[in-house]
Amino acid sequence: MPIREEDAVPDFCTKPVLILGIGNVFFGDDGFGCALVEYLETHFDVPGGVCLLDAGTGVRLPLFTLCLSQVRPRRLLIVDAVDVGREPGEWFELNPADIPVVKLDDFSMHQLPTSNMLRELQQQTGVEVRVLACQTGPLPAEVCPGLSEPVQRAVPEAARWVAREYFAAEGTGVRRRHRTASVSERPPGSKEQAAR
Repeated sequence: MPIREEDAVPDFCTKPVLILGIGNVFFGDDGFGCALVEYLETHFDVPGGVCLLDAGTGVRLPLFTLCLSQVRPRRLLIVDAVDVGREPGEWFELNPADIPVVKLDDFSMHQLPTSNMLRELQQQTGVEVRVLACQTGPLPAEVCPGLSEPVQRAVPEAARWVAREYFAAEGTGVRRRHRTASVSERPPGSKEQAAR
């Protein structure tokens, strides 16, 4: 039986929105992207048009697939931890062109080929590419799972922003599955957000 083209395309290519959480959960705050995807899955009703994917340290495979696929999402959000000298736990949008190249020897999205793929997706395919980043605290030199307190506090705040930006746009509205503490909503990068 021949494989139909629609059966050969991964699910994450077929949804209008793809949210990719990336990072290494075994190295402290580097696991921010993965933690945010897990939080969204457990605290929000995810619309059918949104695919949440914890890519861990393997972000290149889904990005290569998106670049090569004839079917791809309209919107892509990459969620990752970075060190750009801000306060630990501060989350903000980062222009894909401004991704720091300071971690060239690790397996994260900060490597140049991955940064180039994001720019190619945006410029050559018309996919809207956005990056939501969180400033890390000091990363451990050896295996040490778990987020620092400031980055852990940033997860629900950033998740609410993602839900507003991506879930409501898919026409389902934002409904929390679990009641969470009320935190005043602030845009990414605001000074008020960094102070909390």
